[in-house]
Amino acid sequence: MRDDEAAAEAPKHDAAPIPLRRRKAHIRETNEAHLLACAEAVFAERGLEGASTAMIAERAGLPKANLHYYFPTKLALYRRVLEDLFEDWHRAADTFESSDDPVEAISGYVRTKMELSRRRPLGSKVWASEIIHGAVHMQDILNESVKPWLETRVIVIDDWIARGLLAPVDAQTLMFMIWATTQHYADFDAQIRALKGKRALSQKAFEASTEEVIKLVIRACGAKSPERK
Repeated sequence: MRDDEAAAEAPKHDAAPIPLRRRKAHIRETNEAHLLACAEAVFAERGLEGASTAMIAERAGLPKANLHYYFPTKLALYRRVLEDLFEDWHRAADTFESSDDPVEAISGYVRTKMELSRRRPLGSKVWASEIIHGAVHMQDILNESVKPWLETRVIVIDDWIARGLLAPVDAQTLMFMIWATTQHYADFDAQIRALKGKRALSQKAFEASTEEVIKLVIRACGAKSPERK
């Protein structure tokens, strides 16, 4: 039997084990994500001053020392929660790069922002509370991350307006309106539940609200609402 035939006849072995470094990185990412989710909940309930790393560690089911291994201080953990939420919001606007159709791009952005309000209401509450209290702990995030990011969206919107694809609206005001409306469904969910007389919006009701918000935003831009397939 030739060597190549012998190799073909040889029994198949399981794939090589994942390298130790990669396994450790995966464990670290998993633990950090769990801690961030628990911290997000505690900060939303208690605020920065009322929360403690002991509370967060207890919520996570981990020793306090484990939490401090990943996040040395409460403020470091708090800021990471804010940064992580902004990263999600940032990715929501990828539609501005993936489509040159303003209706498609803006609709996709609004839809993703609404879904984030449904999926991460606590994170939005943490962000809103920090802003309401003067953004003392995140001025650098606003100046170094949010502001330049917003400026890139404004450039795209202004280009659409210049090309006659949108009505002549103020791009910053349009973005602020989108933020206010989509994040309202997270920050003021208790008010929405009370006024609608429901314990919580069902998935179907939330999707219906999302489509209504999209129609209103697109109409404000002077464009036709998209037809859902």
